[in-house]
Amino acid sequence: MARPRLRPERPMRTEPAQRVRETAEGAGRRRFFGTDGIRGEVGLPPMTPEWVLKLGWAAGCVLGRDQAHRGVVIGKDTRNSGYLFESALESGLSAAGASVFLLGPFPTPGVSYLTTAIGAAAGVVISASHNPYEDNGIKFFGPDGRKLPDALEREIEERLQEPLKLVSLGTLGQVRRLDDANERYLDFCLASVPADMSLSGWTICVDCAHGATYRLAPALFERLGARVIPIGVDPNGVNINHEVGSLHPETLARTVLAHRADLGVAFDGDGDRVILVDAGGEIVDGDAVLYILACDRLAEHRLHGPVVGTVMSNLGLEESLRERQIPFCRAPVGDRHVLARLEAEGGVLGGESSGHVIHLDLSPTGDGLITALQVIRAIWREARPLSSLLSGLNRYPQKTVNIAWPRDCGLPDSQEMSPDLESARRLLGSPARILIRPSGTEPLLRVTVEGGEAGTLEQATRQLVERLTELRDAAR
Repeated sequence: MARPRLRPERPMRTEPAQRVRETAEGAGRRRFFGTDGIRGEVGLPPMTPEWVLKLGWAAGCVLGRDQAHRGVVIGKDTRNSGYLFESALESGLSAAGASVFLLGPFPTPGVSYLTTAIGAAAGVVISASHNPYEDNGIKFFGPDGRKLPDALEREIEERLQEPLKLVSLGTLGQVRRLDDANERYLDFCLASVPADMSLSGWTICVDCAHGATYRLAPALFERLGARVIPIGVDPNGVNINHEVGSLHPETLARTVLAHRADLGVAFDGDGDRVILVDAGGEIVDGDAVLYILACDRLAEHRLHGPVVGTVMSNLGLEESLRERQIPFCRAPVGDRHVLARLEAEGGVLGGESSGHVIHLDLSPTGDGLITALQVIRAIWREARPLSSLLSGLNRYPQKTVNIAWPRDCGLPDSQEMSPDLESARRLLGSPARILIRPSGTEPLLRVTVEGGEAGTLEQATRQLVERLTELRDAAR
């Protein structure tokens, strides 16, 4: 077989929908920053303690340029490597003259909130989100609580090429704990729902993925009066996301049924995603959450602009929203792209199938706790079970398979794949969508196939995966 032609990373889309333009121009020119900060295996470049120390210094020089006295907030998830990188970051930031406020294990959206709440120059999260514990990562927020623009990320990378220069001893940054962080963030979350909303009489199973929400999430729902059944709340440094949390909602589904709970809520390792489970044990993903929240906002005249999904969003979501006269548009995968599209279109609600949902009028970043509260608010306001709120949502069969794919390997040329794609389309019939794209956070190629019936969907997916695996192996 001839060696396959490879081309730069760009999703291979075969559905007839309009192409979505990348919103982060120049992202490909960044060496270390990906779609969600910097991420990699601990101990291998760039996730080494000496490199992260230099990163802290470079970020301190850029982000604290004229406001070093305002400090930088640092939170982390529960990976044991978080202690290593926390110390390295605070040393680098201090060397640049930036003071540091440590939060300890804390949800990513909570870091975003506290960055703005205390007027910090920046926020930093040490987390690899849904990745296994062997990985870790660093992501930054600006003083407005939003992910850094590409220009600032490139400037930090440029500063990394310079030798580390220590500020004068009298201006070294100081390090302290922010002792009231938990209470401030819980109050912020609770302010997003009516003050008279009570969950007295409810039983809620809460799966924290042994991650950053393990203290805060159970406390949040208990404050509202619910009986909480906690799982995934015993982090040991290496069990984050392991068979629990939003990556494995089947664990939560079993717990909901065993306790005859009213609802289940599962977060990912850093708390910016949430997946729900209804009383019957059915899993409610990010597409279903978007549908519920869009309909709830529409009923209360709180929906502005279009709902923004991604190229991964189920076609059934788009059609179901259209039936309610709710406009819908798609962005590339990644919360920064969803946010950019929301701002461009004047929208307030957007998200991903993974459960990463942005409520732009409540928070500038995806927040799993706030998303869960908004769904519960809809259930409480309608006085109907979660399953009933989904009665108008139609879904097409969809399957996503991950293939190990080296980071330096682009997508197979579309001409190389053309016969295989055409064969898959014939199996699926119409409507159908096929999306092949590289992961922005892991060395994987994600293959998503949508349409047809269960049997044809499995067959089409299997054929595509086999062909892509052949092309990958031949290209090595």
